[in-house]
Amino acid sequence: MERQDGKIWVFGYGSLIWEPGFGHDERAIARLDGWHRSFCMRSIHHRGSPEAPGLVLALDAAPGAVCHGVAFAVPEAEGTAVLDYLRARELISAAYLETVLPLALADGRRVEAVAYVIDPDHEQYCGGLSASEQAQIIAGAHGGRGSNADYLFNTAAHLAKLGIEDPELTALAVRVRALIG
Repeated sequence: MERQDGKIWVFGYGSLIWEPGFGHDERAIARLDGWHRSFCMRSIHHRGSPEAPGLVLALDAAPGAVCHGVAFAVPEAEGTAVLDYLRARELISAAYLETVLPLALADGRRVEAVAYVIDPDHEQYCGGLSASEQAQIIAGAHGGRGSNADYLFNTAAHLAKLGIEDPELTALAVRVRALIG
């Protein structure tokens, strides 16, 4: 893993934004080009089960796409422990691929960051679901880390608090709230 200025950078675009689970020296709004945040991964562990999969966010490659999220700088001395933690959390079913991608930080710096992207060939990949299908799944799914709806609501709320607009996610949260009352 490439270290920069004695740091390892990690990109959060979903639950890592509001629950990173690791200490960090710095946190910055970041832009990732060529990828978009998408509910395109069936969750059979954290937000669903094998019998009733939920949906979780993943970075899905798309020409011209942009994803804004949060970059976390981890001290190099803690890098191995943080990466071990992230691998246990994110690579639980091998639907994500660990990769290093270029980010543009809000202050103009450019860094390379560890990011977890969807493997479009994995059986849990489900890109292309309609907003209605996504809402139905998210409204009823629960997994080892809680309800799928709470995952969506927490992510949408934290993005809004950071000033990061994601109209699709906001609209999906409205749909799910209507379904669950």
